[in-house]
Parts: sequence; structure tokens; C-alpha cells
Amino acid sequence: MSKKPIIVFEGIEGTGKSHHINKIANYLRKKKKQFIKIREPGGNKNSEKIRRLILDSKSTFNKHTDLLLYLSARSENVQLIKENAGKKIILIDRFSDSTIAYQHYGMGVNLTFIKNINNFLLKDVNVDFTFLNLVNMKNMKKRLSMRKKLNRYDKFNNRFYAKVQNGFIKICNGKPKRYMKINSNLDINYNEKIILNKINSLI
Repeated sequence: MSKKPIIVFEGIEGTGKSHHINKIANYLRKKKKQFIKIREPGGNKNSEKIRRLILDSKSTFNKHTDLLLYLSARSENVQLIKENAGKKIILIDRFSDSTIAYQHYGMGVNLTFIKNINNFLLKDVNVDFTFLNLVNMKNMKKRLSMRKKLNRYDKFNNRFYAKVQNGFIKICNGKPKRYMKINSNLDINYNEKIILNKINSLI
């Protein structure tokens, strides 16, 4: 594995993945390690425009439009990732596995269709390691209730989130060496140490 790996943080809403990726970014900054941090949807100027459109609580896109918007945002990030691959550590808050978990397992979009477009966009881009943050529905809802503002993807029912999380677990179980499951129901400081130890071994 490259010492400038591509590291992804995955998980449904309320799992703490964004907290952990920000903690790692701060750690790398202090260690003077070169890195970039992007999020999906989002990541650059054009992708952030698409993000606002997708997550707007007033948007009512059908599941195929949703998928294509997510993939459009990813398309805008591909060049940024390729330019930095092998040169800097790349941290990504959600990536291609999220598309499969949400759009296929959650919404029922054809898996082959998703994979074909993903493969076309990403080509030689390969994720080195993924942290999958898992949470029970009770804690997820409690954490969402504490947010000052909810976007469209914060407002689905528990059944949808359970399907998505189970989808993530299926993906993870198919790639056990590339994944680490993080139990986000545990103390967040405990999980920070687990993630940091693994990050140090990766870089």
C-alpha cells in the first residue's frame, strides 16, 4: 500500500464519520503531512454546487436523478483525486461505496448500472482503506435531533437507514482487508484512538 493512501470514511447519518475525518485532518496537519480532504457530494466548487442541489430539503428528485447528480459531483472530483494520488494522503468523506449503499440497497437502483458508471468515472482510482462507522437507530435519531439544520438525507425513516447500513455491512464483508468497522455507539474518544492507530499504520 502507498504511504500516501486514499482513505475513505463511510457510514449513515449520525455515525460520527465527519467528526473523525476532521480529527485525522487536524492530526495530519500537525504532523506536517501533505494531504487533501474532500467530501461527497462536494469537494470542489462545481461539486459543492451540486451538493446544495441534492441536499436541499425542498428538492424532490426521483431516485435515478439523485444517482446521476451524485455521480456528476463525483465526476467533478475525479481529476482532483488523480492529480493528488500517490503524492498526498487523500481523505474522503463518503465515496463510491456510499453510492451503492444508498442508491442500490436503500433506493433499489440497479447495481450494474451504478457500477458501470462508477467504473467509467474512476478507472484507475483505487481506495486503499475504508473506515465504516456503524450506529444503532436510537443513537442515530438522537444525534440527528441535536442538529441545528437537517438536509433532505437527514429526514428518511429508520427502515431506509437500516437498509443502507446493512448494505454497507454487505460491502464491507466482501472486502474485509480493506475495511475496519467502527462501533459508533461506543465512546467517541475510544474510537478516535482506534482510528488514529490505524491511520498511523497506513501512512
